[in-house]
Order: sequence, then structure tokens, then C-alpha cells
Amino acid sequence: MTQRTLVLLKPDAVRRGLVGQILGRFEAKGLSLVELELRTINGEQADAHYAEHLDRDFYPPLRTFITSGPLVAVVVEGEEAVPVVRTLIGPTDGRQAPAGTIRGDYSLSNRENLVHASDSPESADREIALWFPAA
Repeated sequence: MTQRTLVLLKPDAVRRGLVGQILGRFEAKGLSLVELELRTINGEQADAHYAEHLDRDFYPPLRTFITSGPLVAVVVEGEEAVPVVRTLIGPTDGRQAPAGTIRGDYSLSNRENLVHASDSPESADREIALWFPAA
């Protein structure tokens, strides 16, 4: 089943020059990049994206981080794109992510973990509508 999902290459991925390597992993897996934009977001946009986390203790530092510099927003499409992308990026905490995953290979942090990816088809629909309303 063909799906679309949202991927954000966070400011640490952009700052470290990993955008091409990360996007290449999705393409090598057979996924398509159907929308892509480099942008910087403000606090209101971060709050809309992370709406379910606004009251969580970890959110204020995450908000500061995600708004700290440019990021790359991407709509990725392919067979079972949501679970495939989640598998490629690995668990949230890069210190615990297995080698061979994006976070396992490039991240040593729980917060600065390079990538966000939608966690369900419903989240993907909501997030894509926020980031790419015309898509």
C-alpha cells in the first residue's frame, strides 16, 4: 500500500551537513521524495507540529532546538512509507538506536536526534497538511 509520510531533517542534521546522506537512505530504500523544502520555523509552528507534547517536560527544550536553525521538511512516498521510514531512522534516543539506522549511525542524543518522522498514517496526514498544505 502506497503511503506518504512527513520527515523533518532537524537543525542538527542541516548543521552537520548530513542532509544528502539521510535523504539518500530513503531513496536507496526505494522511497520517493515528493515535496522538499528548506525552512526555519518559529515557536507557533513548532507548537502546531508538536501539539500533543505541549505540556510535557521535554517540550520546552525541544521547541528551542527545533526553532534554532534551518531544517528540511520532506514528504516521502512509497510502499508502507510510515513504518519503513520509522525503521530506517531507528529509536528516538540515538544512543540506543542500532547501527545501520540513521540515528544509530549519526546521533548520540535523545533531543538532537537528526530526524522526525510521522508515527502513523493519521499523524502523517495531519503533519503533511501543516507543512505542505497544497500537497
